[in-house]
Amino acid sequence: MYQEKTIITLLMIFLASLFICNGSYIVEPHHQANVERYYHVHDGRLIKTKHQHFGHITRTNRDTLFSSKSQGMVSVDDFGARADGRDDWEAFKKAWNEACSKGYVLVVPKNRIYRLKPITFSGPCQPNTAFMLYGTIEAWSQMSAYEEDRQHWIVFDSVSNFKVDGGGTFNGNGKKWWENSCKYSNNNLPCNDEPRPTAVTFYDCKNLKVKNLRFKDSQQMHVVFERCFNVFVSNLIVRAPEDSPNTDGIHVAETQNIDIINCDIGTGDDCISIVSGSKNVRAIDITCGPGHGISIGSLGADNSEAEVSNVVVNRAALTGTTNGVRIKTWQGGSGYARNIKFMNIKMQNVTNPVIIDQYYCDQTEPCQERNKAVQLSQVLYQNIRGTSASEIAIKFNCSRSVPCREIYLQDVILEPEGGGGTTATCENVRYVNRGKFYPQCSPQ
Repeated sequence: MYQEKTIITLLMIFLASLFICNGSYIVEPHHQANVERYYHVHDGRLIKTKHQHFGHITRTNRDTLFSSKSQGMVSVDDFGARADGRDDWEAFKKAWNEACSKGYVLVVPKNRIYRLKPITFSGPCQPNTAFMLYGTIEAWSQMSAYEEDRQHWIVFDSVSNFKVDGGGTFNGNGKKWWENSCKYSNNNLPCNDEPRPTAVTFYDCKNLKVKNLRFKDSQQMHVVFERCFNVFVSNLIVRAPEDSPNTDGIHVAETQNIDIINCDIGTGDDCISIVSGSKNVRAIDITCGPGHGISIGSLGADNSEAEVSNVVVNRAALTGTTNGVRIKTWQGGSGYARNIKFMNIKMQNVTNPVIIDQYYCDQTEPCQERNKAVQLSQVLYQNIRGTSASEIAIKFNCSRSVPCREIYLQDVILEPEGGGGTTATCENVRYVNRGKFYPQCSPQ
Protein backbone atom coordinates (compact mmCIF):
# COMPACT_ATOMS: atom_id res chain seq x y z
CA MET A 1 0.00 0.00 0.00
CA TYR A 2 2.80 2.39 0.92
CA GLN A 3 4.56 1.73 -2.39
CA GLU A 4 1.35 2.40 -4.34
CA LYS A 5 0.89 5.76 -2.59
CA THR A 6 4.52 6.69 -3.28
CA ILE A 7 4.15 5.88 -7.00
CA ILE A 8 0.93 7.91 -7.25
CA THR A 9 2.56 10.88 -5.47
CA LEU A 10 5.59 10.84 -7.78
CA LEU A 11 3.32 10.63 -10.83
CA MET A 12 1.33 13.67 -9.67
CA ILE A 13 4.53 15.70 -9.12
CA PHE A 14 5.78 14.77 -12.60
CA LEU A 15 2.50 15.81 -14.27
CA ALA A 16 2.42 19.09 -12.32
CA SER A 17 5.97 19.91 -13.41
CA LEU A 18 5.02 19.38 -17.03
CA PHE A 19 2.12 21.81 -16.67
CA ILE A 20 4.27 24.49 -15.03
CA CYS A 21 7.13 24.22 -17.53
CA ASN A 22 4.89 24.52 -20.56
CA GLY A 23 3.20 27.79 -19.54
CA SER A 24 4.40 30.58 -21.85
CA TYR A 25 2.19 33.68 -21.29
CA ILE A 26 1.19 35.75 -18.31
CA VAL A 27 -1.41 38.52 -18.53
CA GLU A 28 -0.61 41.39 -16.21
CA PRO A 29 -3.73 43.54 -15.69
CA HIS A 30 -3.36 47.26 -15.02
CA HIS A 31 -6.41 49.34 -14.26
CA GLN A 32 -5.12 52.82 -15.01
CA ALA A 33 -6.46 53.13 -18.53
CA ASN A 34 -8.53 51.58 -21.28
CA VAL A 35 -7.15 49.44 -24.05
CA GLU A 36 -8.52 48.06 -27.28
CA ARG A 37 -7.59 44.44 -27.89
CA TYR A 38 -7.15 42.92 -31.31
CA TYR A 39 -7.49 39.29 -32.32
CA HIS A 40 -6.67 37.55 -35.58
CA VAL A 41 -9.35 36.15 -37.85
CA HIS A 42 -8.84 33.70 -40.69
CA ASP A 43 -7.84 36.23 -43.35
CA GLY A 44 -5.16 37.94 -41.24
CA ARG A 45 -7.19 41.03 -40.35
CA LEU A 46 -7.37 42.31 -36.79
CA ILE A 47 -10.77 42.52 -35.12
CA LYS A 48 -11.16 45.06 -32.32
CA THR A 49 -12.88 44.07 -29.06
CA LYS A 50 -13.62 46.34 -26.13
CA HIS A 51 -11.96 45.81 -22.77
CA GLN A 52 -11.97 48.24 -19.90
CA HIS A 53 -8.50 47.61 -18.54
CA PHE A 54 -4.93 48.08 -19.67
CA GLY A 55 -3.57 44.57 -20.19
CA HIS A 56 -0.09 43.95 -21.48
CA ILE A 57 0.87 40.42 -22.47
CA THR A 58 4.34 39.42 -21.41
CA ARG A 59 6.18 36.17 -21.86
CA THR A 60 7.81 34.22 -19.09
CA ASN A 61 10.54 33.36 -21.58
CA ARG A 62 10.66 35.13 -24.91
CA ASP A 63 12.91 32.46 -26.37
CA THR A 64 9.98 30.01 -26.27
CA LEU A 65 8.95 31.60 -29.55
CA PHE A 66 11.82 29.73 -31.14
CA SER A 67 12.69 26.09 -31.18
CA SER A 68 15.09 24.85 -28.54
CA LYS A 69 16.13 21.99 -30.81
CA SER A 70 19.31 22.35 -32.82
CA GLN A 71 18.64 23.98 -36.18
CA GLY A 72 20.28 23.61 -39.50
CA MET A 73 22.50 26.47 -40.61
CA VAL A 74 23.33 27.95 -43.98
CA SER A 75 26.08 30.48 -44.58
CA VAL A 76 25.86 33.03 -47.36
CA ASP A 77 29.43 31.99 -48.24
CA ASP A 78 28.13 28.51 -49.09
CA PHE A 79 26.07 30.10 -51.87
CA GLY A 80 28.87 32.16 -53.37
CA ALA A 81 29.03 35.36 -51.31
CA ARG A 82 32.49 36.85 -51.73
CA ALA A 83 32.65 39.99 -49.55
CA ASP A 84 35.09 41.47 -52.06
CA GLY A 85 33.28 44.70 -52.95
CA ARG A 86 31.03 43.15 -55.59
CA ASP A 87 27.28 42.76 -55.12
CA ASP A 88 26.41 39.62 -53.11
CA TRP A 89 22.66 39.90 -53.75
CA GLU A 90 22.34 36.56 -55.55
CA ALA A 91 24.13 34.58 -52.84
CA PHE A 92 22.04 36.16 -50.08
CA LYS A 93 18.84 35.42 -51.99
CA LYS A 94 19.75 31.76 -52.49
CA ALA A 95 20.78 31.37 -48.85
CA TRP A 96 17.52 32.97 -47.72
CA ASN A 97 15.40 30.68 -49.87
CA GLU A 98 17.14 27.67 -48.35
CA ALA A 99 16.81 28.90 -44.76
CA CYS A 100 13.23 30.08 -45.17
CA SER A 101 12.00 26.87 -46.75
CA LYS A 102 13.52 24.65 -44.04
CA GLY A 103 13.37 26.81 -40.89
CA TYR A 104 17.17 27.12 -40.80
CA VAL A 105 19.49 29.82 -39.49
CA LEU A 106 21.00 32.04 -42.17
CA VAL A 107 24.53 33.05 -41.11
CA VAL A 108 26.43 36.14 -42.25
CA PRO A 109 30.02 35.45 -41.10
CA LYS A 110 31.97 37.87 -38.92
CA ASN A 111 34.97 39.97 -39.95
CA ARG A 112 33.62 40.33 -43.49
CA ILE A 113 31.83 43.17 -45.29
CA TYR A 114 29.14 42.13 -47.76
CA ARG A 115 27.72 44.70 -50.16
CA LEU A 116 24.10 44.44 -51.27
CA LYS A 117 21.82 46.13 -53.72
CA PRO A 118 18.16 46.45 -52.61
CA ILE A 119 16.81 43.08 -51.48
CA THR A 120 13.60 41.66 -50.00
CA PHE A 121 13.66 38.58 -47.80
CA SER A 122 10.10 37.31 -48.25
CA GLY A 123 8.03 34.88 -46.22
CA PRO A 124 6.11 33.03 -45.14
CA CYS A 125 8.87 30.78 -43.87
CA GLN A 126 9.03 27.64 -41.80
CA PRO A 127 8.79 28.50 -38.07
CA ASN A 128 11.93 29.59 -36.22
CA THR A 129 13.82 30.78 -39.27
CA ALA A 130 16.59 33.10 -38.08
CA PHE A 131 19.02 35.61 -39.55
CA MET A 132 22.31 35.77 -37.65
CA LEU A 133 24.39 38.76 -38.70
CA TYR A 134 27.93 38.50 -37.29
CA GLY A 135 29.69 40.58 -39.94
CA THR A 136 28.66 43.73 -41.80
CA ILE A 137 26.17 44.28 -44.60
CA GLU A 138 26.80 47.53 -46.45
CA ALA A 139 24.40 49.23 -48.85
CA TRP A 140 25.35 49.44 -52.52
CA SER A 141 26.67 52.95 -53.10
CA GLN A 142 25.34 53.65 -56.60
CA MET A 143 21.98 55.42 -56.35
CA SER A 144 20.94 54.08 -59.76
CA ALA A 145 20.47 50.63 -58.16
CA TYR A 146 17.40 52.00 -56.35
CA GLU A 147 15.47 53.23 -59.38
CA GLU A 148 12.71 50.61 -59.01
CA ASP A 149 12.17 51.43 -55.33
CA ARG A 150 13.80 54.48 -53.79
CA GLN A 151 12.24 53.88 -50.37
CA HIS A 152 13.77 50.56 -49.28
CA TRP A 153 17.14 48.85 -49.07
CA ILE A 154 16.59 45.66 -47.00
CA VAL A 155 13.06 44.38 -46.33
CA PHE A 156 11.94 41.40 -44.26
CA ASP A 157 8.38 40.77 -45.45
CA SER A 158 5.67 38.53 -43.94
CA VAL A 159 7.90 36.41 -41.70
CA SER A 160 6.60 34.93 -38.43
CA ASN A 161 8.38 33.37 -35.42
CA PHE A 162 11.56 34.98 -36.68
CA LYS A 163 14.61 36.57 -35.14
CA VAL A 164 17.51 38.72 -36.32
CA ASP A 165 20.52 38.71 -33.99
CA GLY A 166 24.28 38.30 -33.92
CA GLY A 167 26.04 41.56 -33.01
CA GLY A 168 26.77 42.58 -36.61
CA THR A 169 26.13 45.82 -38.48
CA PHE A 170 23.72 47.10 -41.11
CA ASN A 171 25.55 50.02 -42.76
CA GLY A 172 23.27 52.18 -44.92
CA ASN A 173 26.23 53.99 -46.50
CA GLY A 174 24.05 57.07 -46.58
CA LYS A 175 26.45 60.00 -47.05
CA LYS A 176 25.83 60.33 -50.77
CA TRP A 177 22.07 60.29 -50.17
CA TRP A 178 22.30 63.00 -47.52
CA GLU A 179 24.41 65.22 -49.75
CA ASN A 180 21.73 64.97 -52.44
CA SER A 181 18.98 65.93 -50.00
CA CYS A 182 17.76 69.51 -50.05
CA LYS A 183 17.48 69.33 -46.25
CA TYR A 184 21.21 68.66 -45.97
CA SER A 185 22.10 71.96 -47.60
CA ASN A 186 19.14 73.74 -45.98
CA ASN A 187 20.00 72.97 -42.34
CA ASN A 188 17.17 70.43 -42.04
CA LEU A 189 14.55 73.06 -42.83
CA PRO A 190 11.43 72.01 -44.78
CA CYS A 191 11.96 71.51 -48.50
CA ASN A 192 10.62 69.32 -51.29
CA ASP A 193 12.99 66.41 -50.86
CA GLU A 194 13.31 63.28 -53.00
CA PRO A 195 12.55 59.86 -51.46
CA ARG A 196 15.45 58.02 -49.85
CA PRO A 197 15.63 54.39 -48.72
CA THR A 198 14.97 53.11 -45.23
CA ALA A 199 17.89 50.86 -44.31
CA VAL A 200 15.97 47.91 -42.80
CA THR A 201 12.19 47.43 -42.86
CA PHE A 202 10.21 44.72 -41.09
CA TYR A 203 6.83 44.55 -42.81
CA ASP A 204 3.85 42.45 -41.74
CA CYS A 205 5.98 40.32 -39.40
CA LYS A 206 4.61 38.51 -36.33
CA ASN A 207 6.37 37.14 -33.24
CA LEU A 208 9.56 38.94 -34.14
CA LYS A 209 12.80 39.44 -32.21
CA VAL A 210 15.49 41.92 -33.27
CA LYS A 211 18.45 41.94 -30.89
CA ASN A 212 22.13 42.79 -30.45
CA LEU A 213 22.70 44.69 -33.68
CA ARG A 214 24.25 47.92 -34.93
CA PHE A 215 22.68 50.21 -37.50
CA LYS A 216 24.68 53.08 -38.94
CA ASP A 217 24.48 55.85 -41.54
CA SER A 218 21.11 54.96 -43.00
CA GLN A 219 20.07 56.65 -46.22
CA GLN A 220 16.96 57.78 -44.34
CA MET A 221 15.33 55.92 -41.41
CA HIS A 222 17.44 53.17 -39.88
CA VAL A 223 14.94 50.48 -38.88
CA VAL A 224 11.17 50.49 -39.42
CA PHE A 225 8.52 48.19 -37.99
CA GLU A 226 5.41 48.48 -40.14
CA ARG A 227 2.20 46.47 -39.71
CA CYS A 228 3.95 44.09 -37.31
CA PHE A 229 2.48 42.26 -34.32
CA ASN A 230 4.22 41.08 -31.15
CA VAL A 231 7.75 42.46 -31.49
CA PHE A 232 10.68 42.43 -29.07
CA VAL A 233 13.60 44.79 -29.79
CA SER A 234 16.64 45.00 -27.53
CA ASN A 235 20.28 46.02 -27.39
CA LEU A 236 20.39 48.02 -30.61
CA ILE A 237 23.02 50.69 -31.24
CA VAL A 238 22.03 53.23 -33.90
CA ARG A 239 24.44 55.88 -35.14
CA ALA A 240 24.39 58.63 -37.76
CA PRO A 241 25.78 62.19 -37.81
CA GLU A 242 23.73 64.90 -36.14
CA ASP A 243 23.27 66.73 -39.46
CA SER A 244 22.10 63.68 -41.43
CA PRO A 245 18.52 64.46 -42.55
CA ASN A 246 15.51 62.31 -41.56
CA THR A 247 17.65 59.49 -40.19
CA ASP A 248 15.21 58.36 -37.48
CA GLY A 249 16.60 55.57 -35.33
CA ILE A 250 13.57 53.30 -34.73
CA HIS A 251 10.27 54.03 -36.45
CA VAL A 252 7.03 52.29 -35.43
CA ALA A 253 4.02 52.39 -37.77
CA GLU A 254 0.75 50.41 -37.59
CA THR A 255 2.41 48.01 -35.17
CA GLN A 256 0.90 46.47 -32.04
CA ASN A 257 2.55 44.97 -28.97
CA ILE A 258 6.14 46.11 -29.37
CA ASP A 259 8.80 46.38 -26.66
CA ILE A 260 11.93 48.43 -27.33
CA ILE A 261 14.41 47.76 -24.55
CA ASN A 262 17.93 49.01 -23.75
CA CYS A 263 18.74 50.79 -27.01
CA ASP A 264 21.35 53.51 -27.58
CA ILE A 265 20.42 55.87 -30.41
CA GLY A 266 22.10 58.96 -31.80
CA THR A 267 21.06 60.27 -35.23
CA GLY A 268 19.97 63.33 -37.20
CA ASP A 269 16.26 62.92 -36.43
CA ASP A 270 13.98 61.25 -33.88
CA CYS A 271 15.62 58.54 -31.80
CA ILE A 272 12.24 56.79 -31.71
CA SER A 273 9.18 57.85 -33.70
CA ILE A 274 5.73 56.33 -33.22
CA VAL A 275 3.01 57.03 -35.77
CA SER A 276 -0.58 56.13 -36.57
CA GLY A 277 -1.92 52.63 -36.08
CA SER A 278 0.51 51.83 -33.27
CA LYS A 279 -0.82 50.41 -29.99
CA ASN A 280 0.76 48.89 -26.90
CA VAL A 281 4.23 50.34 -27.39
CA ARG A 282 6.83 50.24 -24.60
CA ALA A 283 10.23 51.93 -24.82
CA ILE A 284 12.35 51.24 -21.74
CA ASP A 285 15.96 52.13 -20.87
CA ILE A 286 16.59 54.31 -23.92
CA THR A 287 19.67 56.48 -24.40
CA CYS A 288 19.06 59.24 -26.95
CA GLY A 289 21.36 61.88 -28.41
CA PRO A 290 22.11 63.55 -30.64
CA GLY A 291 18.80 63.74 -32.45
CA HIS A 292 15.28 65.12 -32.22
CA GLY A 293 14.22 63.20 -29.14
CA ILE A 294 11.45 60.63 -28.67
CA SER A 295 8.35 61.53 -30.66
CA ILE A 296 4.79 60.46 -31.16
CA GLY A 297 3.94 61.68 -34.63
CA SER A 298 3.72 63.41 -36.75
CA LEU A 299 -0.01 62.57 -36.91
CA GLY A 300 -2.86 63.80 -39.10
CA ALA A 301 -0.93 64.96 -42.18
CA ASP A 302 -3.05 65.75 -45.26
CA ASN A 303 -6.27 65.70 -43.18
CA SER A 304 -5.74 62.01 -42.34
CA GLU A 305 -7.12 60.09 -39.38
CA ALA A 306 -4.62 58.94 -36.76
CA GLU A 307 -4.88 56.44 -33.91
CA VAL A 308 -2.14 55.90 -31.33
CA SER A 309 -2.76 54.48 -27.85
CA ASN A 310 -1.11 52.81 -24.87
CA VAL A 311 2.44 54.10 -25.20
CA VAL A 312 4.91 53.97 -22.31
CA VAL A 313 8.34 55.59 -22.37
CA ASN A 314 10.06 54.65 -19.10
CA ARG A 315 13.65 55.30 -18.02
CA ALA A 316 15.22 57.35 -20.79
CA ALA A 317 18.25 59.64 -20.85
CA LEU A 318 18.36 62.40 -23.47
CA THR A 319 21.46 64.53 -24.00
CA GLY A 320 21.84 67.49 -26.35
CA THR A 321 18.73 66.73 -28.38
CA THR A 322 16.56 69.35 -30.06
CA ASN A 323 13.47 67.91 -28.36
CA GLY A 324 12.90 65.69 -25.36
CA VAL A 325 9.54 63.91 -25.31
CA ARG A 326 7.33 65.27 -28.06
CA ILE A 327 3.85 64.81 -29.52
CA LYS A 328 3.39 66.47 -32.90
CA THR A 329 0.26 66.70 -35.04
CA TRP A 330 -0.80 68.55 -38.16
CA GLN A 331 -3.83 70.81 -38.30
CA GLY A 332 -6.84 69.33 -40.08
CA GLY A 333 -6.28 65.76 -38.95
CA SER A 334 -8.66 63.63 -36.90
CA GLY A 335 -8.59 60.65 -34.57
CA TYR A 336 -6.69 60.45 -31.30
CA ALA A 337 -3.48 59.89 -29.38
CA ARG A 338 -4.23 58.78 -25.82
CA ASN A 339 -3.06 56.74 -22.83
CA ILE A 340 0.55 57.92 -23.14
CA LYS A 341 3.07 57.85 -20.29
CA PHE A 342 6.47 59.54 -20.14
CA MET A 343 8.11 58.39 -16.92
CA ASN A 344 11.50 58.58 -15.17
CA ILE A 345 13.28 60.61 -17.82
CA LYS A 346 16.52 62.54 -17.44
CA MET A 347 17.24 65.53 -19.68
CA GLN A 348 20.59 67.21 -20.15
CA ASN A 349 20.94 70.33 -22.32
CA VAL A 350 17.74 69.54 -24.28
CA THR A 351 16.29 72.43 -26.28
CA ASN A 352 12.56 71.56 -25.94
CA PRO A 353 12.38 69.06 -23.09
CA VAL A 354 8.57 68.67 -22.94
CA ILE A 355 6.57 69.66 -25.99
CA ILE A 356 3.15 69.15 -27.55
CA ASP A 357 2.89 70.83 -30.95
CA GLN A 358 -0.50 70.60 -32.63
CA TYR A 359 0.56 73.15 -35.23
CA TYR A 360 3.36 71.06 -36.70
CA CYS A 361 4.13 72.21 -40.26
CA ASP A 362 7.07 70.51 -42.00
CA GLN A 363 6.56 71.99 -45.47
CA THR A 364 7.75 74.94 -47.50
CA GLU A 365 4.35 76.66 -47.71
CA PRO A 366 2.69 78.00 -44.55
CA CYS A 367 0.02 75.72 -43.10
CA GLN A 368 -3.51 77.11 -43.15
CA GLU A 369 -5.59 77.44 -39.99
CA ARG A 370 -7.91 74.42 -39.56
CA ASN A 371 -10.82 73.73 -37.23
CA LYS A 372 -10.02 70.02 -36.86
CA ALA A 373 -7.22 68.28 -35.00
CA VAL A 374 -6.13 64.94 -33.60
CA GLN A 375 -7.47 64.71 -30.04
CA LEU A 376 -4.70 64.40 -27.42
CA SER A 377 -5.74 63.10 -24.01
CA GLN A 378 -4.65 61.04 -21.00
CA VAL A 379 -0.97 61.97 -21.19
CA LEU A 380 1.18 61.56 -18.08
CA TYR A 381 4.56 63.24 -17.46
CA GLN A 382 6.05 61.77 -14.27
CA ASN A 383 9.49 62.23 -12.70
CA ILE A 384 11.05 64.18 -15.55
CA ARG A 385 14.13 66.14 -14.48
CA GLY A 386 17.13 67.87 -15.96
CA THR A 387 18.22 70.96 -17.85
CA SER A 388 16.83 72.91 -20.76
CA ALA A 389 19.03 74.54 -23.40
CA SER A 390 16.28 77.09 -24.12
CA GLU A 391 14.24 79.40 -21.93
CA ILE A 392 10.97 77.59 -22.75
CA ALA A 393 11.34 74.21 -21.08
CA ILE A 394 7.67 73.17 -21.32
CA LYS A 395 5.59 73.99 -24.37
CA PHE A 396 1.97 72.88 -24.77
CA ASN A 397 0.82 74.40 -28.06
CA CYS A 398 -2.56 72.71 -28.40
CA SER A 399 -5.37 73.22 -30.87
CA ARG A 400 -7.88 75.99 -30.27
CA SER A 401 -10.70 73.86 -31.70
CA VAL A 402 -9.68 70.54 -30.06
CA PRO A 403 -7.79 71.36 -26.83
CA CYS A 404 -5.50 68.88 -25.13
CA ARG A 405 -7.23 67.36 -22.11
CA GLU A 406 -6.38 65.11 -19.18
CA ILE A 407 -2.71 66.10 -19.19
CA TYR A 408 -1.06 65.10 -15.90
CA LEU A 409 2.26 66.40 -14.59
CA GLN A 410 3.90 64.98 -11.49
CA ASP A 411 7.40 65.83 -10.28
CA VAL A 412 8.54 67.62 -13.43
CA ILE A 413 11.54 69.87 -12.77
CA LEU A 414 13.42 71.43 -15.70
CA GLU A 415 16.03 74.02 -14.86
CA PRO A 416 18.19 76.12 -17.20
CA GLU A 417 21.39 74.59 -18.52
CA GLY A 418 23.50 77.70 -18.12
CA GLY A 419 21.84 79.61 -15.30
CA GLY A 420 18.91 82.00 -15.23
CA GLY A 421 15.36 80.70 -15.40
CA THR A 422 13.00 78.65 -17.50
CA THR A 423 9.39 79.27 -18.48
CA ALA A 424 6.37 77.28 -19.66
CA THR A 425 3.91 78.18 -22.41
CA CYS A 426 0.57 76.41 -22.13
CA GLU A 427 -2.05 77.16 -24.78
CA ASN A 428 -5.42 75.39 -24.97
CA VAL A 429 -4.48 72.63 -22.53
CA ARG A 430 -6.40 71.21 -19.58
CA TYR A 431 -3.89 69.84 -17.13
CA VAL A 432 -3.49 68.67 -13.55
CA ASN A 433 -0.22 68.89 -11.65
CA ARG A 434 0.78 67.00 -8.53
CA GLY A 435 4.01 67.15 -6.61
CA LYS A 436 6.78 69.43 -7.82
CA PHE A 437 6.25 71.24 -11.11
CA TYR A 438 8.76 73.73 -12.52
CA PRO A 439 8.43 75.83 -14.56
CA GLN A 440 4.69 76.13 -14.04
CA CYS A 441 2.14 77.20 -16.59
CA SER A 442 0.57 80.61 -16.11
CA PRO A 443 -2.86 80.55 -14.39
CA GLN A 444 -5.68 79.73 -16.82
